[in-house]
Amino acid sequence: MTEPSGRPTAYDVLKAPVTVLVGHFGAGKSEIAVNLAFGWRDRGEDVSVVDLDLVKPYFRSRLLRDDMVARGIVLVVPGGDQFYADLPILVPEVRGAVGLAVARHRRVIMDVGGADVGSRVLGSLPGLGNPDLTDVLFVVNGNRPFAETPEAVVTMLREIERVSKLRVTGLVANTHLMEETTPETIEAGLQLAEAVSRDTGLPIRFWAVLARLGDSCAGNGTGRSLPWLPLTRLITPPLELRPHGMRRRSSVV
Repeated sequence: MTEPSGRPTAYDVLKAPVTVLVGHFGAGKSEIAVNLAFGWRDRGEDVSVVDLDLVKPYFRSRLLRDDMVARGIVLVVPGGDQFYADLPILVPEVRGAVGLAVARHRRVIMDVGGADVGSRVLGSLPGLGNPDLTDVLFVVNGNRPFAETPEAVVTMLREIERVSKLRVTGLVANTHLMEETTPETIEAGLQLAEAVSRDTGLPIRFWAVLARLGDSCAGNGTGRSLPWLPLTRLITPPLELRPHGMRRRSSVV
């Protein structure tokens, strides 16, 4: 499905049933994960979100549990008193995620913890190495520490591949400054992602931007030829307002 503007979106290009999001700490993986989940659900698909953030996070996709349940999205996380625990807990259901996606024609999104530390868990999960079943997407955000240059991004990408025992299949451009993002911010991030693409041979699968900035950012420059993911900020810091009608969840755990 394309947006009214006629531009293709991430939903048009992500064909594998399992989408794994990796990258630097704070690159925006969780926000992209929940936006993809809500978007696919709105398009009538069955969706599961697997929260694999096993390091000490400030932003987790699990913070939107009630909103996901209300939409019929399955959230795979530890239950009970372990839900908010800052502990490396891997629930048994995660190991069958790929089989679930194939057998039940379900979209599965894996939101992975930051850097090589967070990605190590992927090496213990079966079935993720088949590129027909799994897209492993590296989220490029040039405004994160140790992600400012193509060389630094490629170094982290290769380290994540090493510890996860998986090959990254594509890039996501997600450089931003939250509410202070400008078209220039987005264009600089797209140019960084293009440089990483040239260095690695990996395609930029899509770029992500707040929906209200999409038209101003894509009218010229790199973004005009790439699919995009219009974002609504769903995981917000404490004391910040959520979109109308949605419960606010503290992002500090």
